[in-house]
Amino acid sequence: MSERQTIALVTGANKGIGYEIAAGLGALGWGVGVGARSEERREAAVAKLRADGVDAFGVPLDVTDDASVAAAVRLIEDRAGRLDVLVNNAGITGGAPQAPTTVDPATVRAAVETNVIGVIRVTNSMLPLLRRSASPRIVNMSSSVGSLTLQTTPGIDIGPIAVAYSPSKTFLNAVTVQYAKELRDTNILINAACPGYCATDLNGFHGVRTPEQGAAVAIRLATLPDDGPTGEFFDDAGSVPW
Repeated sequence: MSERQTIALVTGANKGIGYEIAAGLGALGWGVGVGARSEERREAAVAKLRADGVDAFGVPLDVTDDASVAAAVRLIEDRAGRLDVLVNNAGITGGAPQAPTTVDPATVRAAVETNVIGVIRVTNSMLPLLRRSASPRIVNMSSSVGSLTLQTTPGIDIGPIAVAYSPSKTFLNAVTVQYAKELRDTNILINAACPGYCATDLNGFHGVRTPEQGAAVAIRLATLPDDGPTGEFFDDAGSVPW
């Protein structure tokens, strides 16, 4: 790793969109931390990325566990001394069914724990390293199903009823706005990204877009210029309504 090499951490990067984000950032010559819970999947992803020429390194990371996140901070600190880009990609659907009237509250709690609280935990833990970067960027992987506007617009089918997953992304969007407001006088840019309906393990490979297509918006937000937007929500086509 050179002193000038950009360093990124992608959570949930062992497969799907997260893997393709890591591959895309790595193709820029960046050093990329592959955050993942499973040692076997993490190391397989790192090996595949390295075979493709990416300077990838494994980061054991469970976003729901304080000790795991603290250990990840130490690992990146020891390796690079700073972090330039954090992509909060790790997420769960919470499983099905998620009808509001019959859902197990534990399903909602689990989705929020990973998709929202996990993002807060990782972001806050990594902030000291991000503050050492000349151009720090944070990308929160959200979804258009978190858009209240799209959910309530007649004629738009924005996905199945899902009282855990969809509101967890609405919550994440709101959290992203709060971070942007607090950090607006810093050089940290933080935005939410919708990858579109991609065929991944998360949805049983039912999506219509490839993980590589879904990764494009995150890569764009990770490489924003210093005068780029913050506190906004984007997909490939541009701004997504809240």
